[in-house]
Amino acid sequence: MDDDATLTRQQVSDAVTALGWRLILGAIYTEVAATSLQQAAEAASAAVAAVGADGQGHLTVDIRADRTILRIQSADIGAVRGRDVRLARVISDAVTTTPATASLQGLEIAIDALDIPAVRPFWKAITGYVDEPGPSDLSDGLIDPAGRGPAIWFQQMDVPRPQRNRIHIDVDVPHDVARDRIDAALSAGGRILSDDAAPAFWVLADPEGNEACICTWQARD
Repeated sequence: MDDDATLTRQQVSDAVTALGWRLILGAIYTEVAATSLQQAAEAASAAVAAVGADGQGHLTVDIRADRTILRIQSADIGAVRGRDVRLARVISDAVTTTPATASLQGLEIAIDALDIPAVRPFWKAITGYVDEPGPSDLSDGLIDPAGRGPAIWFQQMDVPRPQRNRIHIDVDVPHDVARDRIDAALSAGGRILSDDAAPAFWVLADPEGNEACICTWQARD
């Protein structure tokens, strides 16, 4: 696989799923289970050592007391290239990944707007976010430069909707846990408003009608 090739979502998922990685919001993730903070840090160090200088601009690490979360993406374009898939393979050879796919997810805040160019600068200024570096699942996306907060994107409205919430949460999950997450939401009193775009996303609502979406990478290429 060419290191510089930008891959389709299907190509990415096919290449990394068997390794224990999952594609979420234009990046691939896995976890390494740990029994202590020290063990989690050792797993992170092993992953960083395995990729060496090639990991710069691609690998990010989140160390917790019970796990190490590894994320790979070509930061310059906000997408997955062949190099990223190769790095995932290198890391999987170096550490034992335990993909707890139900706990892997990405959050987005979706803001409905009649005039996106008018409202987008406000949200960029108030959050301190920056423009997303390249094309992805986000429309006019803004991201946290520190990689901590949820992404923000803007959904074009055609007419005002005064009786419907204008900001909702998108929960991006691994494709193979979406159904379980939906079923859990339904058991908790929610309902499906639309599955017309599934498996890209399902629109759900809580008992008072506030909306949220369960999203996957599928059906987006």
